[in-house]
Amino acid sequence: MDSIVQHVMTREPAYVETTSTVREALEKMYSMDIRHLPVLDGGELVGMLSDRDLRNLYIRPGEDRGTENINDVILDQPVSKLMSSNVLSVMPDTPISELIDLMIENKVGAVPVVDGEEGSLKGIVSYIDILRAARELF
Repeated sequence: MDSIVQHVMTREPAYVETTSTVREALEKMYSMDIRHLPVLDGGELVGMLSDRDLRNLYIRPGEDRGTENINDVILDQPVSKLMSSNVLSVMPDTPISELIDLMIENKVGAVPVVDGEEGSLKGIVSYIDILRAARELF
């Protein structure tokens, strides 16, 4: 029998709202040592923000892109401008093998877990969660 996502997912994951700023998202990711943040709008999953989305935002000291306070401009914009809106998600009863295939095919490091009826965020599964579960097998 195949194990299911709810056995390995992180319950009650951190998230941000569409109106949260990039600065708030970065602070949350840094303080919680996480790389992926689901983005919600009225409790419904509408996007995902990852460290990949944020990787090239920082303007290094000495770089001039025409605006003196460009970092503040970038950091104060809403996450809805940077998030990936075509988000993959799974339900709690999805087989883990199916989730792994989905992650490999789409080259993603984490997938939100949603309630099929409500569309509300129930958890998140990252490759780290899968590795922790795999460790139990050896």
